[in-house]
Amino acid sequence: MSDNWIVGSLNNALETWNSKLAEIWKLITETPQTFKGGGIWNVIVNIHGALEAIGLALLVLFFVVGITKTCSSLTEVRKPEHALKFFIRFAIAKLIVTRGMELMLSLFKIGQGISLKIMEVANIQKVSNATLPKEMIKAIESCGFFESIPLWFVTLIGGLAVTVLSFIMIMTVYGRFFKLYIYTAIAPIPLSTFAGEHVQNVGRTFLKSYVGVCLEGAVIVLSCIIFSMFASSPPVVDTNAAPVTMAWKYLGEIIFNMLVLVGTIKASDRVVKEMVGL
Repeated sequence: MSDNWIVGSLNNALETWNSKLAEIWKLITETPQTFKGGGIWNVIVNIHGALEAIGLALLVLFFVVGITKTCSSLTEVRKPEHALKFFIRFAIAKLIVTRGMELMLSLFKIGQGISLKIMEVANIQKVSNATLPKEMIKAIESCGFFESIPLWFVTLIGGLAVTVLSFIMIMTVYGRFFKLYIYTAIAPIPLSTFAGEHVQNVGRTFLKSYVGVCLEGAVIVLSCIIFSMFASSPPVVDTNAAPVTMAWKYLGEIIFNMLVLVGTIKASDRVVKEMVGL
C-alpha cells in the first residue's frame, strides 16, 4: 500500500467501487426470501395474505360486472356455453388469486434461472476489480509538491465521480428488490381483475411488469460481465506523458466505462419493458 495521499485516495475510491460491484454480484444470486435475512419477506407474506381476502372480494365484483357488460339479458347467461365460459373464467381467476404467491415465485425463479445460466455460460465467478496500474502509481509517487497540485484536483474530481457512481449503481440494484417486494405484496388486487373481461388487461399488464422486474437481473448480469471484460483489459498508460495527463486519461476512460455500466443498470427496467412489450 502506497503512503502517497493521491494514490491512497484513488485506491480508496476504486475499492469502494469494487466492493459495491462485488455486492451486486452477490445480490444477483439472492432470492427475496433470503435478502437481508428474510425479515422483509416475512412482512410481505403477511401483507399478501391480508390483501388476498380483498382480492377475492374484488374478484366477485369484477366477475359480476363482467357478466352484466357481456350479456344483454339473463337469457344469455342461462345458455350452457356462456355459463361454462363464465364458470371457467371465475375458477381460473380464483386460482390465480389464491395461488398468487406461488405464481410470483415461479416467475422469479425463471428470471433467476436465466441470470444464473448467463453466469454459467460466461464462466465468470466474480467481476474483475478496477485497479491503478503500477506505472501510474510510480509516476505519481515521483512527483514533487508543485507537480502534485493539479493531481490533487484530478484525484478529488475522479474519486468523487467513482464514489457517487458506486452508490448510484448499488441503489439501483437494491431498488429492484424493493419492486419485487411491492409487486408481491399487492399481487392479489391486480390479479383479481382476471375475473372480468373488461378489466383483465390490468392483470396482464401487472404480470408483464413483474416479469420485466425479474428479467432485470439478467440485464444486470450481462452489464457486469461486459464491464468485467473492460476491467480485465485496463486502458494503456502512456508512460511518456506527464503524471497529471496520465492520471486524467486513465481515470477518464475508467469513469466512462463505469458510466456505461451504471447507465445500463439504471436502464435495465426500460430494456426489459421493451422486451415484454410494455
